Amino acid sequence: MSLSLAENRSLKPFNTFGVEASARLFVEAHDDDEVREALSIAEQRGLPLLVIGGGSNLLLIQNVEALVLRMASRGVRVLSDDGVRVVVEAEAGEAWHPFVLWSLEQGLVGLENLSLIPGTVGAAPMQNIGAYGVEIKDVFAGLTALDRETGELRDFDLQACAFAYRDSLFKQQVGRWVILRVRFALSREQHVHLDYGPVRQHLQAAGITAPTAKDVSRAICAIRSEKLPDPAELGNAGSFFKNPLVPVALAERLRCEHPGLVSYPAGAGLEKLAAGWLIEQAGWKGFREGDAGVHRLQALVLVNYGQASGAQLLELARRIQADIASRFAVQLEIEPNVL
Repeated sequence: MSLSLAENRSLKPFNTFGVEASARLFVEAHDDDEVREALSIAEQRGLPLLVIGGGSNLLLIQNVEALVLRMASRGVRVLSDDGVRVVVEAEAGEAWHPFVLWSLEQGLVGLENLSLIPGTVGAAPMQNIGAYGVEIKDVFAGLTALDRETGELRDFDLQACAFAYRDSLFKQQVGRWVILRVRFALSREQHVHLDYGPVRQHLQAAGITAPTAKDVSRAICAIRSEKLPDPAELGNAGSFFKNPLVPVALAERLRCEHPGLVSYPAGAGLEKLAAGWLIEQAGWKGFREGDAGVHRLQALVLVNYGQASGAQLLELARRIQADIASRFAVQLEIEPNVL
């Protein structure tokens, strides 16, 4: 056996909330063979398998009675380049933001709006991560995953992934697929997305009138750093609640009652409400009880001030959900995976 197994391993270093919990067994896999070996060990031991990446989308409520497999594969390669469209493949264990920076250094455009998002490449399609008008599906060129039911490798195209807002086939079919590597279709042409006002405003304030992809990335890094806490300094998982999709009729009623309502058209008779605005209006911004709290600058972010347990953070989240439902008749959905 080439894998190094650890028993009762603390998962505190492997979740950005910094919550203390342990794994019955823990192992890191650096290639496909080690992933298969981990699957075999889990089956032999009669344990469930939990696959993690950077731990930036997890809330651990208790010790994990499973074999926790951390994807640690590395590697980035160019698969094709016609002078404009460039297809790049990255291994699942690659850290997301350094991968974005690598793409920019190669003169490639497409990932800049997703700068400074924590996590790994392999985890990105699970949630169809998105920010500032761009989602993974917009730059997706395919991925390779291991089917735990058959042991076979399968390549997925865009349609097969069933991407939706913070959702995908891989999130729906929990535990079946292990994403091994992901492919992205990037461009050498400088077509940047400036749909979000704060990004345009930041660039204008810097005197940048013809922004490059690197300019957009730097602007977004600055904006995110200003409003989102660094997990290395304050435990968090970024946005804790999804922005809710509601019928237009409900949004219009809320807008009459609350003229400052922040919302965006979402098509098909729906509007997307800003969950952070709802939470702030309800008075939760900056709330703290023990070491579990809501960030003082961003109401959408729950934080661990040091010793909060996952159960305490979840209890706070449930209270916020109940309050928002009572005040606005809107159901907030938790974004991180609660284990």
